[in-house]
Amino acid sequence: MRFWVGAYASDAGSAEGIGILQAGEADAQSAGGPLGMVGTAVAAPGSPSWIAAHPTHDLLYAALESDGTVQAYRRTSETRLAAVSAPVDAGAAVCHVAVSPDASFLIASCWGDGRIVRIDLDAAGRPSRPQIAAEAVDPYGSSTEGPTQSTGARVSGAVVPDLAAAARAVREAVGEEFSHLVPGYDDVPETDAESEGALAGDRVSRAHQATFLPGGLIATTDMGLDLVRFWRSGAQGLRLVQEVVLPKGSGPRHGLWHPSGFFYVVTELSREVFVLGADREGRWSVVSGEPLLGSLETDTAAELSMGRDGTTLYAGVRGSDTVGVLSVRGGGEALQLLALAETGTHWPRHHVVVDDMLLVAGQLADEIVSLPLDARTGVPGRVRHRTPSPSPTRLLPRR
Repeated sequence: MRFWVGAYASDAGSAEGIGILQAGEADAQSAGGPLGMVGTAVAAPGSPSWIAAHPTHDLLYAALESDGTVQAYRRTSETRLAAVSAPVDAGAAVCHVAVSPDASFLIASCWGDGRIVRIDLDAAGRPSRPQIAAEAVDPYGSSTEGPTQSTGARVSGAVVPDLAAAARAVREAVGEEFSHLVPGYDDVPETDAESEGALAGDRVSRAHQATFLPGGLIATTDMGLDLVRFWRSGAQGLRLVQEVVLPKGSGPRHGLWHPSGFFYVVTELSREVFVLGADREGRWSVVSGEPLLGSLETDTAAELSMGRDGTTLYAGVRGSDTVGVLSVRGGGEALQLLALAETGTHWPRHHVVVDDMLLVAGQLADEIVSLPLDARTGVPGRVRHRTPSPSPTRLLPRR
C-alpha cells in the first residue's frame, strides 16, 4: 500500500517536497509490511505540510505553508506529480486544505493570520478565485473571567506554556549527560503551527483545520481563539452559521466527524478531546470532554483519527510522544480514555489507522513508524517497522 507524504521542505525541514511511502506490497490493501520511502513525487520548496486528494480526479492539493499558497498537482505516473496551473494565494502559514465532497471548492486554513479561505475548483479540478471568510473575534475579549457567550464546556484550566523556554531550562538543569532526553521543543520549525510564538500566550486567530459535515455544513477550528466555527457555502463565499467557544487556552486543533452524528475536537494546548453535538434545531454545543490523562503539561496534542469500526479514537501527543486511545461510549456522546501508548518516534505530528496498523509520522525524528493495534482493545503495541522520512507531517493513503 502506498501513501503520499506531506512534509517540511528545506526552509523549515529536510524534505524536497511530497514523498511516497510504501507499506508492505504496493498493491495490498493493508499496511502491515515493511516500510520504505519510494522517493519524492514532486519538489515543493514551499513546504507541503498538508495534502488532500480530489474525490474523483487524480489530483492532489498541497498547503505550501511557508509560501502561503495552495498548489494543485496532477499524477503523471506511479511515482511523479506535476504542478497544475499557478499556485493560489491563501494566507500566512496555510497549514490545511480540505476538498468539498462535490469537488466544487476547497477550504484552506491559515495558522499565521487566522484566515479561512474558500477556493473554487473548476470541472478539471483547477483552483482559482480565493474568497476570505469573516475573521474570527476573540470570544473572551480582554476579560480573564470567561467568554462573552455561553459554551456549555467545562473549564479545563489550561495553561499555555512556553515550551521552548521550558526545554532550555530543563536541559540546563539536568546537564550534558541527560540533556538528550529532553524533548526538543526549541527545535520546532518556526513555520510550524507549534512554534514558540504560538505557545507564548498571544490571543490571535490561528485557523487550523476545516471538516466537511453532512448536509453541507463546514466546521473549522481556531487554535488561537478557542473557537469551533460552523459555516455554509454559497455564491458569495462562506456564511458563518454559529460559533462554539471552548475553554480559554485549550487550543482546538483538529476535528473528526463520527457516524453517530457527533463531532470530536482535540485541543492542542490542554490535551483534551471534546464532544460537540447538535440539537433538533441544529444548534451545536459541547456535550462532554475527556482529558488525555498522563500526558505532560509541556505536551501538545496533534492529530485525531478513528479506528476502522468507529469505536476507538486515537489522539497523538507530541513531547512525551504518545497516542491517547479513547473508547466511544453510549451513542457517541461520551469518550473514555483507555490508554496512553508510546509511539516509538519523536514528535508524532500525524498518524493514520489502516486496518490493524497505526502509521505515525515522527516529524522531528525524520521517520515514519508502524505499530500493530490489539484486536480486542485497539491499543497500539511496539513499533513493528520504521523507515527514514524527512520531516513528515501528513500521511495520505493513495487511491
